[in-house]
Amino acid sequence: MRHPPRSVLLAVAGLVALGTGATLPVMTAHGATPACTVDYTVTGRWDNGFQAAVTITNNAAPVSGWSLAFDFADGQQVTRGWSAKWSQSGTTVTASNESWNGSLGTGASVATGFIASASGANTVPTAFRLGGTACNVDSEPTPTPTPTPTPTPTPTTPPTTDPPGGGDEPPALGVSGNRLVDADGRTRRLLGVNRSGGEFMCVQGHGIWDGPVDDAAIAAIADWNANTVRIPLNEECWLGLSNIKPEYAGTHYVDAVEELIARVEAHGMTPVVELHWTWGQYTGNSAGCSDVHASCQKPMPDMRYTPAFWSSVAGTFKDDPAVVFDLFNEPYPDRATATTAQAWQCWRDGGTCPGIGYEVAGMQDLVDAVRATGARNVILAGGLAYSNDLTQWLTHRPTDPAGRLAAAWHVYNFNSCANESCWNSTLAPVAAQVPLVAGEIGENTCAHGFVDQVMRWFDDRELSYLGWTWNTWNCSSGPALISGYDGTPTAFGIGLRDHLRALDG
Repeated sequence: MRHPPRSVLLAVAGLVALGTGATLPVMTAHGATPACTVDYTVTGRWDNGFQAAVTITNNAAPVSGWSLAFDFADGQQVTRGWSAKWSQSGTTVTASNESWNGSLGTGASVATGFIASASGANTVPTAFRLGGTACNVDSEPTPTPTPTPTPTPTPTTPPTTDPPGGGDEPPALGVSGNRLVDADGRTRRLLGVNRSGGEFMCVQGHGIWDGPVDDAAIAAIADWNANTVRIPLNEECWLGLSNIKPEYAGTHYVDAVEELIARVEAHGMTPVVELHWTWGQYTGNSAGCSDVHASCQKPMPDMRYTPAFWSSVAGTFKDDPAVVFDLFNEPYPDRATATTAQAWQCWRDGGTCPGIGYEVAGMQDLVDAVRATGARNVILAGGLAYSNDLTQWLTHRPTDPAGRLAAAWHVYNFNSCANESCWNSTLAPVAAQVPLVAGEIGENTCAHGFVDQVMRWFDDRELSYLGWTWNTWNCSSGPALISGYDGTPTAFGIGLRDHLRALDG
């Protein structure tokens, strides 16, 4: 969606914990309560990695800061985590508190977790140290009691730790023919919303997100029965270029994106990481701005920064096969070139494109940048006319050595291809060969008659779609789904909410 820059925007909300909860204390053979207990649970596995939930309980005196350490035995490597500062040196993994969860009173717990790479064995750690104190063992020797008849203990069920939010883990995604599938080969549809903000707040100097992205805000999305959240990003903010305020750039921005993705996954939803705004000056037909910086939608990504952006993003998330990569929001080289043939060639091959003054990165360049990192995540590529035209997508689709490429398509009531006749003639052939994802659907009428029609067409073919957008904007000026981040829908959003809730889980 091409939305205008906003001069007044909500400041980024403070991040809060994914969730905390006590676990039952581990009783030793002597019956003493350990000084600390750690519950370590592997919550998801895939070919070359896994996800684990870790709950720490302090049974000793209150502390104002904590650090947990343990060792891996089989070469596992933590790639990212949440609700703690995760690091690894050799085989030793350390998780230290964040600023908002450092206080642990007696009996208090904190829940955290991480994603790691693994090959071969993945032995679960057995020795944990909280601030140098061994956990899950006696805090002090206990005298041997005088022998007395001992009643048979009542069996208890070992405690389990659900992911924060209580949702199932999002699936590791792949492609089989024209379907998105999980690790067991079951068809998976991406059904949910877009969460706009990360593409414009930082470049405009207001923050990183537009409105809250704390656990309650993400839980509200899941409550609509959504299973996917598309997250638009800005390449200059991710790469930390000098025109972005330092507090919203580079590591600060990347950390915020990782935190949001972890929360989306903790609620059982698939994150789609999407490049929305890019560098490159374009002042031709349908230009969104005259700025060289990433402050509006450009007709194509740029060779100067976009491959570096995708190399970095893919390197960050390559060990998490639940994350989907959407290469570029809404290409429109057809507005710059003289012919459609030139536009499709520009779209795939990039280089010097007629009517575009900067060197273009084509879709093949971006697929290559992703795959060069070793990432095998599913990739989405939208077509021409702001991703509304897929007429020659199959002819010009990039080569993907991983075989995990899908087509992205956007539709609004004011687009050219906005009727079933066009969908039957142009979308159906694409959907017959590769997975098709409607990355944005919407209408600017404050109603939902049009998106109802879109969803029915996609439901009949078991295809994916995501509503634009989960932001509290005025639905009469754009397709805003909500009027409050608690999930209160607009008159437009009611259509998507009710439809998702009516679908089978």
